[in-house]
Amino acid sequence: MTTDLNGAHVLVTGASGRIGTVTVPHLRELGAHVTTLSIAGNPGLEADRVLVGDTRSQDDVADALDGIDLVVHLAALAHRDIAPPYDVYSTNVVSTFNVLAQAGAAGIGRAVVAGSINSYGLPMNRHPVHPAYFPLDTDIPVDISDWYSLSKRNDENTARMAWRQWGIDIITLRFPHVHDEAALREHARFHHDHPHAGVTEAWSYLTTTDAARAIALSLTATTTGAHAFFLAAGDTLAPYRTEDLLTAHAPDVPRLRRFIDREVPIDLTPARSLIGFEAHHLIDLPTLDLPA
Repeated sequence: MTTDLNGAHVLVTGASGRIGTVTVPHLRELGAHVTTLSIAGNPGLEADRVLVGDTRSQDDVADALDGIDLVVHLAALAHRDIAPPYDVYSTNVVSTFNVLAQAGAAGIGRAVVAGSINSYGLPMNRHPVHPAYFPLDTDIPVDISDWYSLSKRNDENTARMAWRQWGIDIITLRFPHVHDEAALREHARFHHDHPHAGVTEAWSYLTTTDAARAIALSLTATTTGAHAFFLAAGDTLAPYRTEDLLTAHAPDVPRLRRFIDREVPIDLTPARSLIGFEAHHLIDLPTLDLPA
């Protein structure tokens, strides 16, 4: 597996989305020849080949995969409430199966899939549930009560199947809340006023710039197999000490270790060891005392 994107032909699905519009120019800066496949046209999207099509369509995906070396699959309906439940679930799981199955059958060696922190089920859960422990890790027990989280969990199952069936190496990045710095600062103000709301997401975040970097690192990693792991900045998006947040808002949840200052309570070891990722763009916040 090459560790250099220069000259590689990369397909990016969902390229007109929040992460895709940053990922495409980043991959091109690294020397990749990028083909994009999006459900709607985007005049501002610059790529070597720009296609409009549906990732659920066998013909559209087959056309997009022609001559491709690597795949980045970002296309999805990215929220529980963005469309009716059937549409959210079926769009996501059919798209992922179609892209990975065709890529695997075509002999493509590696794919990166946009996963979600929601794959463990708690952030969108309909019930008042807390994580089994902190930090969140790849073994955290799953409790799913919504169709979006189920779709992201089953996307990970699809990735493992595709690897076992065709030998395509796949990394699924369980993204937290991802946005540009201005939007993340606005979200930090929400956590300032409502810190209890961030427990199930561990107050985590990632900039779109770092998301694009993680995708590029995943494409060039030498790791084999199918892996899914959490990705986040090293600190939280709440302006309070993590230990204070957990004591106040998850007092009965076991902690497997202590957390320093605003350290995010997520195990980021797999991101470091499997793709060499460490977030570079952090949201600088003052560390405040948590109000009573």
